[in-house]
Amino acid sequence: MDIKRILTEMIERGASDLHLKVATPPVLRINGSLVQADYPAPSVQDMVAVTQQVLTAGQRETFESTREIDFAFGVPGVARFRANFYVQRGTIAMVFRHVPVEIMTPDELGLPPVVKELSMRQRGLILVTGTVGSGKSTTLASMVDIINRESARHVITIEDPIEFLHRDRNSIISQREIGCDTTSYSDALKHVLRQDPDVILIGEIRDSESMKIALTAADTGHLVLSTMHTIDATQTVSRIISFFPPHQHQEIRYLLASTMQAVISQRLVADAGGLQRHPACEILIATSTIRDYIRDPEKTVMIRQAIQDGFVSYQMQTFDQSLMQLYKEGKVSLDVATKASSNPHEFLLRIKGIQGSSDNSWDRFEEKPVEEEEKVDIQRI
Repeated sequence: MDIKRILTEMIERGASDLHLKVATPPVLRINGSLVQADYPAPSVQDMVAVTQQVLTAGQRETFESTREIDFAFGVPGVARFRANFYVQRGTIAMVFRHVPVEIMTPDELGLPPVVKELSMRQRGLILVTGTVGSGKSTTLASMVDIINRESARHVITIEDPIEFLHRDRNSIISQREIGCDTTSYSDALKHVLRQDPDVILIGEIRDSESMKIALTAADTGHLVLSTMHTIDATQTVSRIISFFPPHQHQEIRYLLASTMQAVISQRLVADAGGLQRHPACEILIATSTIRDYIRDPEKTVMIRQAIQDGFVSYQMQTFDQSLMQLYKEGKVSLDVATKASSNPHEFLLRIKGIQGSSDNSWDRFEEKPVEEEEKVDIQRI
């Protein structure tokens, strides 16, 4: 099996991921959908040969002992990839993800303008959240690139593995990979504050230890960027609290309320033709009201409404407001927007112009008329 040829076709067809497993033809993920490539199914020997071609001696030893490995590598003349090799039903399987060499700006990615402003914050915690494949790493890379180009700061990244490669411009970028440059997230974070950082990027916050260090670093005047696998801002706050035992909850709430700068939650939605995906973003900005809601467990449920009401003054927005804007601009169909919304029934009501007379939080998103009127059956949701 010519793995370089398959990876080349993956790039040419604009696929984000390539799946390989024994006895199944290669499968590409294109705009979120799985598409079978026109190649023969690899054999056991083919998959073993790929591991010999791609993995270093140390990585092969790790893979043989643990039966799975995450790493990143580049193919000269093709692209850079993040890969995961694992074993299923006794045979090797692989997933390759394309990591673009060129880092796109927030505007090019279709992110809200406030993301650029957030990138230049001097201190505090900013989290980018979403499901696997929602573009979290791409957004973080774009934010680091803004810092690199527009300020003189020391940025330390701790990643597993390193995906996007940053060149020093106005800032110094120190990129550390788990397994190569440090043994673990916890070990790297224990020493990071003594490495004179201005900005700390943690590839993913996975446990209470890394969360506590991230909060402490943000509390001591550093800007901390990281990701979490949560679906929206309210769930992110709840997940952070749940990392810790009950007797620490109030302490963590106060620490989080004082350090949180923003939560950017993302979902990728396909356009009407399925040829392109656009990010729908929920943006939480830590205003005094939001901080109060984080501190008080009885008010945390009110965060979503505060986000919805905060667009004009603070450039906040909910997923449904973002989806409404994408729909009004003709970037996604009504069906796609409705399925991706947090509250489909309410979303369809607003499409029909049904809302409370005192509710003007959606005015910005509803001001542009729909060019082609679509019939909406509210009962189908």
